[in-house]
Amino acid sequence: MTFTDEETAYLRSHPMGRLATVAPDGQPDAVPVAVEFDGARFWVGGGSTVTRTRKFRNIAAGNPKVALVVDDMVSFEPFIARGIRVYGQAEAPIEREGMTGPGVYMRITPTVSWSWNMAGEPVGETWYEARRTAHGTG
Repeated sequence: MTFTDEETAYLRSHPMGRLATVAPDGQPDAVPVAVEFDGARFWVGGGSTVTRTRKFRNIAAGNPKVALVVDDMVSFEPFIARGIRVYGQAEAPIEREGMTGPGVYMRITPTVSWSWNMAGEPVGETWYEARRTAHGTG
């Protein structure tokens, strides 16, 4: 399965997210990142020194599993939150022209995703129900 048109539009209009990787000692690490969605995969990185960052070092150390969250808080009153959480597999650095210019990027292939409240509705009697999508194995 793939992302819905509504999810794709959301991901393309929200270029900031949080990426979690895992260090060789098992320590999770989450950082804010600029994220580009091409309709199938996510791209994180840019610049020539990005491979020295912890997120790139963690992937290079042999654990390609990542988690990515792209979300926003539309309003506190009424309470309106929406977002997409993605589990995926990151690949070795790739040189390309990306949203932050030419540089080295990590390509993330989604395996499972959960989205909630793409319509931007206020929360009701119960919390938002998530839409789960299996994109592949993982």
